[in-house]
Amino acid sequence: MISHELRIDEITERYPASPEYLIFMLQDIQKSYGYIPPEAMDLICEQTGVPASQAYSVATFYQSFRLTPQGEHTIKVCLGTACHLKGGQRIMDELKRRLQVEPGETTPDMKFTYTSVNCVGACALAPVMVIDDQYYPSITVRKLEKQLKALSRE
Repeated sequence: MISHELRIDEITERYPASPEYLIFMLQDIQKSYGYIPPEAMDLICEQTGVPASQAYSVATFYQSFRLTPQGEHTIKVCLGTACHLKGGQRIMDELKRRLQVEPGETTPDMKFTYTSVNCVGACALAPVMVIDDQYYPSITVRKLEKQLKALSRE
């Protein structure tokens, strides 16, 4: 899990009060908290002088930023052309059924967050699923079930 080593104000105060430090502050908050809490966004806007609408535009433009807490395990299913043709959507449907949340959401127990991605650069291994940066090639519903059971036991 993410440790909250630094308070939000300790992170923002490391930077000069200038708009050009917006992304750096967002990155540091993301690294420390795993997402950007609303109170962090407020402090960042206050520190940089950037309007909230602009700061949220930046945070939602870059996929690396999250505005909601993520699960302990992040599951990404490739839906690029090769993966889609070889059953990527079937894996997404199975995740939705098993986890009972929509793509991009986190399970109530904060164990899993899953989403689709456009490509993971492993077309020859399609369909591909990535769990916490580990690739699972030629994924099937049976392999998915095995991985979810293993992760649930942790």
